[in-house]
Amino acid sequence: MKAIIPVAGAGTKLRPHTYTQPKALIPLAGKTVLSIIIEQLKNAGINEFIFVVGYLGEKIQDYVKKEHPFLQSHFVHQNDRQGIGHALKLTRDLVKGDEIFVVLGDTITEYPIDEVLKSEYSMLGVKKVDDPRSFGVAEIDGDNIVRHVIEKPQIPKSNMALVGVYKIKESNLLFECLEANIMQGLKTHGEFSITDAIDCMIKKGAQFKAFKVESWFDCGKRETLLESNATLLKKFGGSIMSSQAYENTVIIQPVRIGKGCDIRNSIIGPNVTIGENTTIEASIIKNSIIGSFSNLFDIVLDYSIIGSDTGIRGETRTLNIGDNTDIDLG
Repeated sequence: MKAIIPVAGAGTKLRPHTYTQPKALIPLAGKTVLSIIIEQLKNAGINEFIFVVGYLGEKIQDYVKKEHPFLQSHFVHQNDRQGIGHALKLTRDLVKGDEIFVVLGDTITEYPIDEVLKSEYSMLGVKKVDDPRSFGVAEIDGDNIVRHVIEKPQIPKSNMALVGVYKIKESNLLFECLEANIMQGLKTHGEFSITDAIDCMIKKGAQFKAFKVESWFDCGKRETLLESNATLLKKFGGSIMSSQAYENTVIIQPVRIGKGCDIRNSIIGPNVTIGENTTIEASIIKNSIIGSFSNLFDIVLDYSIIGSDTGIRGETRTLNIGDNTDIDLG
């Protein structure tokens, strides 16, 4: 089995951070979104990965080679972003008819992965949502057999949203459906969708079962990214990658602080992730993500994301600032 992780999206909902950093590499609870996905699949026994990269793809490639040097990894470039279906179609020559496990690169889920991998069926991850109109939706019978899937329906007949995790046994049929949809120009909301291809497979006789995920962390928007950071900090627990105490500083767990940080006269936490080699002085920070190599002085932050290599002086409440920024709010 081969894992496919599409990470070619521009991450427009997380700008300005994604101008300089792929959203899959945004720090989250002391890790990155991509590292959490890779570790979950590696622990389940999947060793061959195909990454579909595009925007800032060289950063994804460098990260994977540095952090996972023994991973059997391939990189496919999607220069023209036309949706997840188009991204998957580019991997056909590498898949070679094998079973595939597709995980979207901005979503973290918790589920019984071993059971999913052992199932004799192709499998789709789902979770009940209040408003399914913003998601792919699965219509499921009493035996969890998926009868129909549709992308972002205006009048949903089900509230079971597709979470972005797919085990597909009949990969050749998937690629046939993808190629047929692309040749016909069959787009949904302006993109070639994996949902449309799966519905094509179902109509051609492929049988999918749904499995419910226990937790679903959406990391594609600022608000949900911060919520996911807080939840995962509580799950993984806080950690401080330094043996030295921070001068006149109160740490309110859960907090993850990278190595090489210098923090003085501050209150940090709860629910804060701080990257490596960051300096913080005379500040109060809670419910936030701070990048590496940043310098913060005399600042109050709540529900904020601060990019790497950023300097801030002054006082504020909520910020969303990208990398390589210097701001004086005094």
